[in-house]
Amino acid sequence: MSEPDRPPQPLVVTLAALTVVSGFLDAVSFLGLGHVFIANMTGNVVLVGFAVAGAPGFSVAASLCALGFFLGGAVAVGRLARHVRPPRTLLVVVMATEATLTALAAVVAGTVPAIGAGWPRFTVIALLAFSVGGRNAAVRRLGVRDMSTTVLTTTLTGLASESWLAGGANPNAALRLTSVLSQFGGALVGALLVLHAGATWALAVAATIVVAALAFFFREAPVELGLA
Repeated sequence: MSEPDRPPQPLVVTLAALTVVSGFLDAVSFLGLGHVFIANMTGNVVLVGFAVAGAPGFSVAASLCALGFFLGGAVAVGRLARHVRPPRTLLVVVMATEATLTALAAVVAGTVPAIGAGWPRFTVIALLAFSVGGRNAAVRRLGVRDMSTTVLTTTLTGLASESWLAGGANPNAALRLTSVLSQFGGALVGALLVLHAGATWALAVAATIVVAALAFFFREAPVELGLA
């Protein structure tokens, strides 16, 4: 199998940064919001099953809130994509929205005693899940293999099944490893911030990363990616 065409470097860097943010957000949600995911919707479906079965520590309402707002964000951006072209311009709009909603979540977290229960919990879940659902819809339209910014199952499958161990030629190995390491790094640093500094700091850093990625993408890729 031949090596796939590599996407432009500014796009790769931007998607890697957004993958780091996914790790941050899942660290905040799972550790600070009580066993719920923001970026990993497969995990939320599983968690709903655990909660329905009566397993302690899991919330049907919280996981369904994340699923519902994630899907709502995807629907909203799907409709927006009918009017905003090219897809790279759509990504700019979506990243600006994600930065704003993540910053709002940080403000909520910083102004209440705790975010693990009551309206603050569901408000933060809704803001973050909506933003990531929209981002996923925009990234999907870019068609970059193995850099969805959230899901790693298919990426890991490709990394293993097409590796030299399986008799393959390691196509797209660099992008696949970038995705895996980016999400791992985001989860690690995000968890450290949640555990030792609080969810507010983790969300503030996540919002800052999105803003930096947006500025980089807009500056480095306007002509090459159809943003001019």
